[in-house]
Formats: sequence, structure tokens, C-alpha cells
Amino acid sequence: MKILLLNGTIVGKKTRTLLDEIDKYIADLPDKHETKIIDLEDYELQFVDGRPPEDYNEDMQQLIKEVEEANAYVIATPIFQGSIPGTLKNVFDAVSPLAMRYKPVSIVANGGTLQHHLVIENQLKPILNYFRCMVTPNYVYTHTNHFSTQGELIDEDVRNRLKEMTRVFNQYMQMSQEIEPDK
Repeated sequence: MKILLLNGTIVGKKTRTLLDEIDKYIADLPDKHETKIIDLEDYELQFVDGRPPEDYNEDMQQLIKEVEEANAYVIATPIFQGSIPGTLKNVFDAVSPLAMRYKPVSIVANGGTLQHHLVIENQLKPILNYFRCMVTPNYVYTHTNHFSTQGELIDEDVRNRLKEMTRVFNQYMQMSQEIEPDK
């Protein structure tokens, strides 16, 4: 399966650190998968305004293509001002609602307070439900205390939760292969 590890921000390093950790756990799964980490900061993003994909710049067209062609996703997002970043929402606005249907998704997020985990429940999950994704029930939320001042993951409990999330994500990937595509 082609797994897209999407870093939904253009600033900071913590969400990328989490994706790097998950990428290692995916490599340890019994089945081999093709993973790709996408950092939105590496793309010249355009504001999505409803035009056809071919009317956006090459970076946006490539990003849309990579999202739509993936078989599964791990989405990493910081929480800014009690919300997901506009860059991540912009990506969701760019892809076809059918593109992510019945595809597995796991979520990792990082915020400044413990209460910001509610953004996952109140904003990100409804978007993914609109796409009819198969969202794993065990997302991982982190905050500043889980990282060193250099942005390294230092919390063993978070590592264990990431491993467990990856295990469940693998089960969802197996389930998704049994679903008949829409005709």
C-alpha cells in the first residue's frame, strides 16, 4: 500500500518528528508498505478557490495527485488558535471528496495545552468523516512537555501510543482491502 504521511503545517518541527517516528514503526510491520512523507512547507501552495486542479500551479497539482493516489494516510497537525492550520484545510479543500473514501487514516497532533486535543474531535474528524475515511479510534495527541527544547520526542508513553496507533492503523489497512469500490 502507498501510505502518505502528511505534515499539515509549514512551520515547526514537532509534527515532522512524530511522522518520522511513525515511519519507523510502519517499516517494522509484517507487510511492507511504500511510505512518503509530505511536508507542506516544501510546496508552493495556492489558495483553493474552486477552480479545476489543472488550473493550479505544478506544486498544487502534484500535491493533489499524491493525496488522491495514496491508499492510506497518517495526518499530523499542530493546533493553532484552537484550530487546525489553514494550510491543512486548504489541502482537504483541494482534493476530490471521493479520493479518500474508505481509506484508512490515523491522526497525530501537537498543541500547547492539553485541552487542544478536542480540535481533533471537533474539526479534523468531521472533515475526515465527510470524506468517509476509515479513521482509527486511537489518535495520538502531544504537547510541549513531550519534546526536548531541540524538538526531539522524549516521552516513552507517547512512543508506545504511536506504536499502538500504528498497529491499529495496520489492521485498518487490511480491512480497507476487503471493501468493494463504488461502481
